[in-house]
Amino acid sequence: MAAQAEGMPCWADAMFTDIEKAKEFYGDVLGWTFGESATEFGNYTEAYSDGKAVAAVVPPMPGQEGKSAWCLYFASPDAAATAEKIRAAGGELLMEPMTVGDFGTMVLARDPAGVTFGVWQAGTHEGFQKRGEPGAYCWAEVFTREPGKADAFFPAVFPYGLQHMEGEADAGDEQTDFKLFSLGGDTVLGRMAMGEEFPPEIPPYIQVFFAVGDCDAAVAKARDRGGELHFGPMDSPFGRFAALTDSQGASFAVIDLNTTKGAMPGLTDEK
Repeated sequence: MAAQAEGMPCWADAMFTDIEKAKEFYGDVLGWTFGESATEFGNYTEAYSDGKAVAAVVPPMPGQEGKSAWCLYFASPDAAATAEKIRAAGGELLMEPMTVGDFGTMVLARDPAGVTFGVWQAGTHEGFQKRGEPGAYCWAEVFTREPGKADAFFPAVFPYGLQHMEGEADAGDEQTDFKLFSLGGDTVLGRMAMGEEFPPEIPPYIQVFFAVGDCDAAVAKARDRGGELHFGPMDSPFGRFAALTDSQGASFAVIDLNTTKGAMPGLTDEK
């Protein structure tokens, strides 16, 4: 597999206190199967869809117990150089570049507004072996209360262009303040301003979207497994989607990319 472009979302994992419960939940909702836990790497357990690696789950390390959450990783040709860019742009390093066997090198960081994300310099593990198909990652959006900081930070760390959808309200309208980050003209990441509909105790985060064959069926399975529906299902030009939390409180979204409604909006580059 060819190395992924710098700044491309390339991997996702989540810490769960109850790994078996997480495996049961996502196995049912997304159809995942799971490999053997890598005890030498903290019982890191990869998830597969159609035999292809799509994500991983891991128990928290001692002292890191807390709310379960998904972490999205962005590809980097040089994790140490990206770490320096994160510092220079006002971000915070939660984990300095750490080599993980021959798999690659990782960094964990926060943007200036508190959004946690990862960086991955691939070794033998290139990241997602499948994307944009049912059971796999397909999209992500940065949810933040300080959109201006995100708009400045991420293009300073990765080679992103910034775009907005034609017809969107001005940035002063929090309800519709949505931007897109692009690589080589292709959109790779969204950015949504968090309005008053988000309780103050919900921190800024990256919402990871997984593709499904039927949004409503996935939502029903999630709720049957103890998950909670927060938004949707809703039709859009991009697909029918819904935002949920799983049975241990980790936020994620599902989207049926084949069930679309409405015309695709045009995109304009920010000056």
